[in-house]
Amino acid sequence: MSRRPNGGAMDWTGLTVLLTGGTGSFGRTFAETILRETRIRKLIVFSRDELKQHEMRSKLDDARLRYFIGDVRDRERLHRAVQGVDVLVHAAALKQVPSCEYNPFEAVKTNILGASNIIDMSIDAGVKRVLALSTDKAVNPINLYGATKLVAEKLFVQGNAYAGAGGTAFACVRYGNVVGSRGSVIPVFRQQAATGTITMTDERMTRFWITLEQGVRFVVKCVGLMQGGEVFVPKIPSMRITDLAEVVAPGCQRESIGIRPGEKLHEVLVSRDESRYALEFDDMYLIQPVHPWWRAREYPGARPMEEGAKYGSDTNAVWLSRDELRAIIED
Repeated sequence: MSRRPNGGAMDWTGLTVLLTGGTGSFGRTFAETILRETRIRKLIVFSRDELKQHEMRSKLDDARLRYFIGDVRDRERLHRAVQGVDVLVHAAALKQVPSCEYNPFEAVKTNILGASNIIDMSIDAGVKRVLALSTDKAVNPINLYGATKLVAEKLFVQGNAYAGAGGTAFACVRYGNVVGSRGSVIPVFRQQAATGTITMTDERMTRFWITLEQGVRFVVKCVGLMQGGEVFVPKIPSMRITDLAEVVAPGCQRESIGIRPGEKLHEVLVSRDESRYALEFDDMYLIQPVHPWWRAREYPGARPMEEGAKYGSDTNAVWLSRDELRAIIED
């Protein structure tokens, strides 16, 4: 597989792909998409829950699928799983903010030490490309989940130095809230709507919004575009929590309960400090690493991001209307 930029188009024919966290919301959608639209040789679903693997197997029947019970904390199991793998997509994480706050050591073991294991085992096995999923919570983090994902980002970027020239390439994608993922506020609002009253932490809140399919397609594109060391950020719309509440629970009363520990009013995908070494495309930003081993590279269609600018959910140029939110949720 060539590392030269090619607009994200990459021939997946004959490749073996390993997907950690493969039974999660992203993992299931990724598996369906990559199996339907490419001619990969094999897709290995790596996760620790045998029941979810059984449920996924019963719904997704494809001879190219393999199911591998394991945890990213377990180096020996990872060592076995990555043998013969060409591309690794790392989606496994502990991501519920309250759970990570209450179980900090567990979050560190999975999100940080697990990332370290992925890097070491991928280099040792000669995996060609590793793309890890990150989150807007990693930018100026105020909760443990965001802090662990920030550390993981740094590990994957610097992992390229450990791999050396011509070795494994590591990169990250960073995006916002995913419609339909586990932990989404939508099912909470729907359940509360039956009572006529919904709870809201703060009516001023804004969030970035992306669908599962958009997230999967962005990951597939970035695997093709990556050269190693990048953090890719899609340009996605923002939404107001009040608009979401009106769409999901129309006419309900709103009870303000205050911002929860570790929660922000607005999220940021590219910080002002990062803008100094970020590139902008029509549909995304690319944050370049600043390290001695970073070589000058060309990305067709890129332009420098305005220094001192930020890409925040409250200052976004694109907003979802209530009708657009309704159409996304219904779909």
